[in-house]
Amino acid sequence: MNGFDSKLVICGDYRHPRQMLNDQTYDGHVSIHDDKMAEDLGFTGAPIEGPTHFSQFVPLLAEVFGQAWFETGCISSHYLNMVVEGEEVRAFVERPVGGATITRIWAEKRDGTPVLAGTASVGSGDELSELDQRRAKLKPSEQLVILSELSVGMTGKQDELVQMDFDQNMGDLYPFSLNDKLRGITELSSWYTREGGHTSPWGRAIIPLEMISVLTQYSSREAEFPIKGPAVGLFADQEIKLINGPLFVGQAYRLQREVVCLSESRRVESNWVMTSVYDAESGKLVAECLLNSATLKDSYAKYAEEAEKLGKSLA
Repeated sequence: MNGFDSKLVICGDYRHPRQMLNDQTYDGHVSIHDDKMAEDLGFTGAPIEGPTHFSQFVPLLAEVFGQAWFETGCISSHYLNMVVEGEEVRAFVERPVGGATITRIWAEKRDGTPVLAGTASVGSGDELSELDQRRAKLKPSEQLVILSELSVGMTGKQDELVQMDFDQNMGDLYPFSLNDKLRGITELSSWYTREGGHTSPWGRAIIPLEMISVLTQYSSREAEFPIKGPAVGLFADQEIKLINGPLFVGQAYRLQREVVCLSESRRVESNWVMTSVYDAESGKLVAECLLNSATLKDSYAKYAEEAEKLGKSLA
C-alpha cells in the first residue's frame, strides 16, 4: 500500500480523471470548464468537475461497507483544489473501527496536493457528515449581491421529472451520455452497463455515484431560482446520500429543491440547495443531494456597482 497501513487506511491506484464539460453552457455562456474562461478567471486550466472523483471511492467503500454502501451510502465532500485533465488523483478511505458507520475520506494529486476531504457513511445514524459540520460553522451573510433575491427556505418553481438512459444526451449542462461517461470513467463496473446490469444484486443497471450528480443537476434551470448573471460558478461542497438506493438507469425520478443555506467568502457567494429525489412511480424518497454552488464575485460584471448601492442602502 505504498507506506500506508491497510489496517488503518486503504487507497486505490492513481487515476487520470477526464474533463468532459468543455462544451458546457449555461445562462447563454460557456462555463469555468472551458479552457479560455478558466484562463480569464486566473485558473491554470479548465477544472474537472468535482463529483468525477467520487467514482474512485466506490470500490474502497464497497470493501469497507459491503452492499449497504450502494443502498444507504453517503459521501460528503469539501472540494479543496481543482484538478485539470492529465493530472493524477488517488483516493483514500480510513477504515472505521468498533463498528462505526462513518469514516474519513480524502483524495490527493500525485504531488500530495489535496483535492477533496470529507466523510463517507452508511445507514441513518446520528453521526454528523462533513457538510453537517461545515454548515454548522457558517455565519449568516450580511450583504449578498448575486444571490440577493434568494432566501433560506425558498423552493423550486416546480417539481422536475428526470431520468438517465444509456444514450441520452444530458443537455447543455452535461453535453454527454451515460455511455460516453462509461467509456472514460475511472472505475468501471459491469453493474453500470447495458450488458452487465442484470448481474447486479438488484437485477438492473445502476447509476454510478458521480452520475447521480448529473441526474440531479441537468434539469436544475427549471427550478428558476433568481440568481443574477451572467456569472461563473463552481462546486464547492457536495453530498450525495442514498436512502433507498441504488438509483437505476432508465428509471423516472421526481426532484424537489430547497435553498437550505446562503453564505459568502471574500471571492464567492454560495447557494446551498438540497435536492430530494423521489421514485416517480412509488413516491418513495430514494436520495438527498446537497450542493454548495459558489459563484465567483469577479465574474459578475455589475458586482462592484450593485454592492456599492446595497452598502449605501444599508447604511
